Amino acid sequence: MARSKPSKQLSQAEIERFLVAAEALHLSIIKPFISPHCDHYRATHVLHEVLLNTVRQVTGKEVEFIQWHTTGPVRPAAAE
Repeated sequence: MARSKPSKQLSQAEIERFLVAAEALHLSIIKPFISPHCDHYRATHVLHEVLLNTVRQVTGKEVEFIQWHTTGPVRPAAAE
């Protein structure tokens, strides 16, 4: 039985599946309405930051499913 060499990165289809799962995890993290002063909130905040950084690292882009106050993330204006 021959061993195959593992891929060095995810395929586009795998990235798309990863983004769907990441969005579902994002929603499950932000949905509960809990006090920002409790341990559970701090723990989920850490998990959320890791998730967002991982999505950026895997896709090379900003996280598209994040919406801040329904206007989208704040980005600096592009230089013209």
